[in-house]
Amino acid sequence: MKFILSGAALAFSVLAFSIVLTGCVDKPEDKTTYDVPTLANINSEHIANAANTPEVWLSYGGTYDEQRFSRLKQINQENVNALGVAWTYDLQTSRGVEATPIVLDGIMYVTGSWSIVYALDAKTGEELWVYNPEVSGEDAAKGCCDVINRGVAVHEGKVIVGVFDGRLEALNAKTGDVIWSTLTVDKSMPYTITGAPRVVKDKVLIGNGGAELGVRGFVSAYDVNTGELAWRFYTTPNPDKKPDGAASDDIFASAANDTWGDSGKWKTEGGGGTVWDSIIYDTVNDSVIFGVGNASPWNSDIRDPEGNGDNFFLSSIVAVDADTGKYKWHFQTTPRDQYDFTATQSLILADLPVGAKGALRRVVMQAPKNGFYYVLDAASGAFISGKPFVDLMTWATGLDANGRPIENPEARNWTKNGFINIPGPMGAHNWHPMAYNPQTGLAYIPAQQVPQALVPNLKSNTNPKRWNIGGDLAAGVPPVFPKGTLDFIRKDFKGNLLAWDPVKQEARWSVEHSGPGNGGVLTTASNLVFQGTIDGELVAYNAENGDKLWGKQANSGVVAPPSTYSIDGEQYIAIATGWGGGWALNYGVGWPKAVVPDVGHVIVFKLGAIGEVPDIPENGVVMSPKGNDFGGAEMKTLGLRKYAENCMVCHGPLVVSSGVIPDLRWSYLSADKEAWNEIVLGGALTDNGMVSFSKYLNADEAEAIRAYVMGQSWLAVANGDAKEPSTE
Repeated sequence: MKFILSGAALAFSVLAFSIVLTGCVDKPEDKTTYDVPTLANINSEHIANAANTPEVWLSYGGTYDEQRFSRLKQINQENVNALGVAWTYDLQTSRGVEATPIVLDGIMYVTGSWSIVYALDAKTGEELWVYNPEVSGEDAAKGCCDVINRGVAVHEGKVIVGVFDGRLEALNAKTGDVIWSTLTVDKSMPYTITGAPRVVKDKVLIGNGGAELGVRGFVSAYDVNTGELAWRFYTTPNPDKKPDGAASDDIFASAANDTWGDSGKWKTEGGGGTVWDSIIYDTVNDSVIFGVGNASPWNSDIRDPEGNGDNFFLSSIVAVDADTGKYKWHFQTTPRDQYDFTATQSLILADLPVGAKGALRRVVMQAPKNGFYYVLDAASGAFISGKPFVDLMTWATGLDANGRPIENPEARNWTKNGFINIPGPMGAHNWHPMAYNPQTGLAYIPAQQVPQALVPNLKSNTNPKRWNIGGDLAAGVPPVFPKGTLDFIRKDFKGNLLAWDPVKQEARWSVEHSGPGNGGVLTTASNLVFQGTIDGELVAYNAENGDKLWGKQANSGVVAPPSTYSIDGEQYIAIATGWGGGWALNYGVGWPKAVVPDVGHVIVFKLGAIGEVPDIPENGVVMSPKGNDFGGAEMKTLGLRKYAENCMVCHGPLVVSSGVIPDLRWSYLSADKEAWNEIVLGGALTDNGMVSFSKYLNADEAEAIRAYVMGQSWLAVANGDAKEPSTE
């Protein structure tokens, strides 16, 4: 059946597949004295007790429970408005910055884009060393969502980083020299690493990304001292459904294999299920718990046409034995996922009062992309409760008694008829970490609304090492659209900081933002909540009611979460800034003002400081066409389709860039056929991640894309969104 979009549906479709998630009190504070770890002795025991040494920030989520809650109280609701800039540091590159600063022994370890690691004096910002793993542009082109990195792990004199190209490396914490380096992926496949490693006992755990490009997901544990593989757990079946010699063999043989058919694209393209972000350690149950990503391809009719099973372990929360990697339990948030509803969003462990008597129960919580807030038993994975944390949802009407979504049949059938999905693939909550405050009993979620048109009938671009989601990226999108279309689209993109009661499963308060894609969250014992925004402001809120208590402009969109630490009795708040990531690369349509490319920064605040945030560079981009409009409707329609399949995920739908990557409409290179071909077909900018597309485009198709790009530049003039070229 042909699916035709018009009106509001058209507005949503222009972003088709733009790739872009009280009742409880704190337990009595442990009165035992804990030694603050040093670089030399930091180990998993220190991380297990990290809540009792809040002067340092030892792991990605602060503690193994990853609540992003600090017991530091010097900065409080009464004095937070006295926060000022203590120091800033300029990172070496622009693009997205998503890392959480790790701090101990007075040293901060933070990563920027391209997996570069920085060691800084945490009190002064002085650079101690920088390690650049020199990721190639060819490897950068494998990423779905910018060349980002979410941070490092530390263990006994080592700083451990997952490199974008698939390496896992241990560095000397004092010098930055490489101690060991292990390749964790098959380099012939488009795997990437963007997540932060976690150290558990004597092992370091890491996953990977790449599901949209056709890979098979897994999480691996390596010896923290040698880099040797200890165990691996696959999240989708072996293509022949045979054993892999991995920790996951038994559960696939006994249960998971049967949830997949015996034919379909999953057998050649891996099935997806990458573990690209959240991994936590439950010290009580000795379990590693991780979130599993979306399918490859998304479209289940293509992925697994003869099967009707749930496709374990796509979009699931999985628990395994920390020592062996053997399966313990799983909970699937979106069975047989075909919406890109990853369950890789932040996982949090907590003790909550459950049931009529309010007995404390150890739980794991998540607010994944699909829009439901889940509370599960941490020991067994049993479903305790779940409710939508978003106001609008079209794909499901609720959860049944077992926590399984009650799906809208029209949503399930998008692979045949098309559907406007809310949430869309960007999710009701994406990777930006939420936080949980055990004093208020509230979780703080960077929530959002981003509708999406899901359209079937992929006509081309089936190469497994390119985008292979199983949908038509250009369906319903005309080369020409009327004035006001962009404004119409933007009004339906929303973002908010949501305070959620996980016991009552209801919202306590919400703060609206100017759009989605806002930063991760930190909360403290003085009942403060810190979050950065796409507008470039770091804000402190009252954790109990959402009142804004303080804000400071960072002069850059903020997507990374803050961390906090204390040195010589002074508390600091640290944030890494730099607009980028999957949402930013595709956010030009949703954001009326493009950002100015700038290097990332680390900005650190303390009470009474009077430093300044670096100024925004001057914007040298002139928003006007640099060449003539050319080509007829047929040529531009072909260009639109090929642009959507090959260019849109970096340069933005409708050729509207957020500014992180150049807006092709205003580039002199777009107006020059020879220069265009040198880049698009010849790979002249490979070192920047813009590889040759000669394997996927012929000369006529490349020229059709250029015609479409130039047409969009002149359309912007006609619609009042750009100026005519100067005749002077």
